[in-house]
Amino acid sequence: MRHGRPAVVARLRRDTYTNLRQVEASHVDCPRDPAGFPRSASDVMANEDSVPELPEVETVRRGLQPVMEGATIADVTLRRPDLRLPLPERFAERLAGRGIDHLGRRAKYLLAELDDGTTLAIHLGMSGSMRIEAADDATADARARVPGAFLFPRSTTLTHDHVVFHLKDGPSGPATIVFNDPRRFGLMTLIEPGGMETHPLFRHLGIEPTGNALSGEALARLFAGKAAPLKAALLDQRLIAGLGNIYVCEALWRARLSPRRAAGSLVTRDGKATKRLEALALSVRETIADAIAAGGSTLKDYRQADGSLGYFQHSFAVYGREGEACRHENCRGIISRIVQSGRSTFFCPICQR
Repeated sequence: MRHGRPAVVARLRRDTYTNLRQVEASHVDCPRDPAGFPRSASDVMANEDSVPELPEVETVRRGLQPVMEGATIADVTLRRPDLRLPLPERFAERLAGRGIDHLGRRAKYLLAELDDGTTLAIHLGMSGSMRIEAADDATADARARVPGAFLFPRSTTLTHDHVVFHLKDGPSGPATIVFNDPRRFGLMTLIEPGGMETHPLFRHLGIEPTGNALSGEALARLFAGKAAPLKAALLDQRLIAGLGNIYVCEALWRARLSPRRAAGSLVTRDGKATKRLEALALSVRETIADAIAAGGSTLKDYRQADGSLGYFQHSFAVYGREGEACRHENCRGIISRIVQSGRSTFFCPICQR
């Protein structure tokens, strides 16, 4: 293990399980984000939508995958003992020598499945990023030309580089993965083999909003009898995991559904999905897929693993467009902004019903 400074700070070594329970409680009570932040209405308005959403996290995963999968963690450098919560005891020692079998994602978490069955879970928080560096400058240029490689020359160590993973024996050769997080709202934890389903951060998460899992039938089961506004239901991580404010606004606009409409109104009396609910399921899937293809949306601190910016924000139809014309053909509506549960909602009051 390499230390940037002493790793033992007694006052930060609180009960990790208690802290995870607090995180769990905060994302159940305020379900818009499973890491539990922002924690107050003032925080919401000050930091609104600065948390990377599912498309951003999936883009980072795809950038890291060619370098991390199949590699061995040779060493870990900790430049501080905590992020949002204290890092697990013996964090670096437990990771050293472990092989990375698979790099996955659940909701807004990156999941590195290790060869001993342990899972390293990473949440980027508000400003976290994962940067890939070549092991040395001499080989960086050659590797950068290899299709699928996301390596680029080593940069000067930044002030907020808190955790550094040194990799060896990977498909792209030696490399370094740097976790940078200026605001320190990120999170890293280790999950024991077989512990994902019962872990405080994951046990309440709903279905993924990608692929065939999100269908009109699935939404009908989730929304039946719910009087909650449609937007609130879509943001409830206990129902659908990984959706955030930006993409919910965009998906509702595509489906021409009002964010204020009761979620249960889209379910028939016998529990079946209406055509409009089927359209919403398709709209959510397409919005997420389009955002991933665009590399996510660059708002504030987000960067892809290769350092480049996402550009889906250039395709926003409603988000951040208050007072502008609706882009639906033949609609003369003007985009409005309202506040729901402390979050800005952008929609067209004319065509979204």
